[in-house]
Amino acid sequence: MSFDPAAATRAYIDGLGPEALAKAASYTVGSEWLSLWGVVVAALVTLLFVRLRILDRLDAKLAKRGWAVRTFLLCAAFMLLSALVTLPWDLYTGWWRETAYGRTSQPLGDYLGQGAIGIAIGVLFGALFFLGIYALIRRAGKRWWIWSGGLAALAISVMLLVSPILIEPLFNDYKPVPEGPVRAALVVQAKEAGIEPDRIFLYDGSRQSNNFTANVSGIGHSARIAISDVALKGASLDEVKAVTGHEIGHYVLGHVWIIVIVFSLLAILLFFLADRLFGWIARMFGSDAAVGDPRGFPVMMFLLSLFAFLASPVQNTLSRIDESAADAYSLKTVNLPDALASALVKTAEYRNPRPNAVEEFFFYSHPSVERRVRAAMEWKAAHPAAGPSASE
Repeated sequence: MSFDPAAATRAYIDGLGPEALAKAASYTVGSEWLSLWGVVVAALVTLLFVRLRILDRLDAKLAKRGWAVRTFLLCAAFMLLSALVTLPWDLYTGWWRETAYGRTSQPLGDYLGQGAIGIAIGVLFGALFFLGIYALIRRAGKRWWIWSGGLAALAISVMLLVSPILIEPLFNDYKPVPEGPVRAALVVQAKEAGIEPDRIFLYDGSRQSNNFTANVSGIGHSARIAISDVALKGASLDEVKAVTGHEIGHYVLGHVWIIVIVFSLLAILLFFLADRLFGWIARMFGSDAAVGDPRGFPVMMFLLSLFAFLASPVQNTLSRIDESAADAYSLKTVNLPDALASALVKTAEYRNPRPNAVEEFFFYSHPSVERRVRAAMEWKAAHPAAGPSASE
């Protein structure tokens, strides 16, 4: 009897059971609505700051300070105060809801502590970045938005470089994969891809999330592949090899540089739109600030939030292309389609595996699990030596 990729895919997805599938669909749809409500929250925060003239009052008190210091402090103050204002929203979306769906076991105190670290880092780097943006507006005139792409590329590259070294260790403990069959297998995979084995790490991802996950981060010497302890504990050796093959694919195919280029181009577009629409949007909120006036920073941040939401289909489409390419790399190099499929099904617990086409286009940064499993099964059908299906 010939192997049927469609039947094998159905067997993998249906193996989750109707209750788990319904829960995943509910969680996913709720998350999609939250992304829209996030824009509404951003608008309310902007309205609050503008109507209470919070940055206007602070700017008056900083009148004797130099332009750069005043601009940095205004940006930092808004980012810090807005984080405090939206703390209840963040608690609901980032902790309470995740706990209710079983996606995290992190204690509230630890979540708040790590959140405080994240806010401090975001305020520092965010204020520095927007200081650069306002400097471009002052120096580059009407074409400042063109130069914003270069600044965005520099900022993203710096963050990618320092994040694995200085930032990520603040949130998780990264260690070499312990000696044993798993490490031995991963060392072979890394060497075949030209990656030093000491660039593959295990981290305590279970501290924040119960999700089955791994990632690639950093650039140059700081680049590394990191596997969550959730994935390592909940996976077979073949599944770990298949997932690591996927992450190595991101590394070898240079997807990190695609991210830098895409986000830089999007920055140019977003800041171009901000330049053209700022005055109109600012007046809607009741602000008299011009685009280059840091008193209007709340309006600038709302515009970026809105545009980022509207641009998410573009970002998600490009991300899905990269994810499909990484899956293909794993299949070609590791050739474990059933292991990749069974590992992907574990991610369906928090990502509806069967979205409709419109939902997938707008909201999914990865192809649907059903689509990815089907690709693995089609690979298996074309390469029967890969072995028997786990669903047969």
